[in-house]
Amino acid sequence: MRRGIAATALAATLALAATACGGGDSDGGTADGPVTITWWDTSNATNEAPTYQALVTEFEKANPTIKVKYVNVPFDQAQNKFDTAAGAKGAPDVLRAEVGWTPAFAKKGYFLPLDGTEALADQAKFQPNLVKQAQFEGKTYGVPLVTDTLALVYNKALFAQAGIAKAPATWEELKADAALVKAKAGVDGFWNSTAGYYAQPFLYGEGTDTVDAAAKKVTIASAPAVKALESWKGLFDGPGLHKADVTADAYAHIQDAFVNGKVAAIVQGPWEITNFYKGSAFKDKANLGIATVPAGSAGKAGAPTGGHNLSVYAGSDKAHAAAAMKFVNFMTSAKSQESIALKNSTLPTRDDAYTAQVKADPGIAGFQGVLSAARPRPELPEYGSLWTPMDTTLPKVADGKQSVADATKSLEQDMAKLVPGFTK
Repeated sequence: MRRGIAATALAATLALAATACGGGDSDGGTADGPVTITWWDTSNATNEAPTYQALVTEFEKANPTIKVKYVNVPFDQAQNKFDTAAGAKGAPDVLRAEVGWTPAFAKKGYFLPLDGTEALADQAKFQPNLVKQAQFEGKTYGVPLVTDTLALVYNKALFAQAGIAKAPATWEELKADAALVKAKAGVDGFWNSTAGYYAQPFLYGEGTDTVDAAAKKVTIASAPAVKALESWKGLFDGPGLHKADVTADAYAHIQDAFVNGKVAAIVQGPWEITNFYKGSAFKDKANLGIATVPAGSAGKAGAPTGGHNLSVYAGSDKAHAAAAMKFVNFMTSAKSQESIALKNSTLPTRDDAYTAQVKADPGIAGFQGVLSAARPRPELPEYGSLWTPMDTTLPKVADGKQSVADATKSLEQDMAKLVPGFTK
């Protein structure tokens, strides 16, 4: 059955949860005996899951009274699957939740607050902005496991060939650099994306966002937002700027062109680090340049923060919840995060996991350097859904079929439907 979060202290919450249905497929057990918890891991089954499975084995050896039933759930199915399971018997004790899911599931009462528990015992070690986005209404419902953000990634050799000594600091500088690359290196200098998520840095660069969560107002049609999207649109047309790709395979096309030296720069996240190195342009890993996304006219650069948290199901009984919190603490420890980073090339969420060995990977070291510009998502469960209408509308703008002014007015209407109670 659906479980809510008690408003009292955690001890009371756990006692109440003990009367509820247990986590899905978990063995009974008691606080004094063996217990089996279920973990839904949403990482890539081929490239990342083996690392997590090895850590599960390590945890079980160190904690012989706790067994972990590991289940790899495809990322694109996990949110809906957990939403369904959490309202009835069958939800796992621990979920690897994308950061946007955390406040949404917390609002529904599906996650336990972790403040003051073993799961969050090392809170001071984590980057504050990452803990902040795991919170909802003043409580913390997830422990950051891996993080990511967007950066300007570029081909150092092509930049050097064009006589460019440093990465551009503004979008206007990027436009000028793209023309230089085209003129002197013979390839495009920049390939922009039409996806909503990748337009977010342009909004931040003008000091705005799709919504103002604090004021409960949709701001996508505001003057700063229109200016931001005009700047974004301007990076599809001009010397050294690749024409908008509005096909279903646009992401793959952009990535392939970059890793094989056919375009000098794109905006991308650290989830592609291992794939960068597979391309002909980056056989020498040192050729990969990583810089903070360019700033807009407001003078500040900003990129969205992504990643995943580990959260504990509110319907788990007391024994399972206690075991789950011990497991979360282990998986998010500095040692575990170092192992994950070394094997999966993902970014740790705590500074003490950025060891010398981890930072020897230029991709990880480069993205660590831009994390200070990452903007935590507002405490708004619907925030991630706001990129969906942008994914539909922005390709029309980039392809010249709709003006920015008309598009933002349309987006304002679409987004208002997703955030009830917000004004326009």
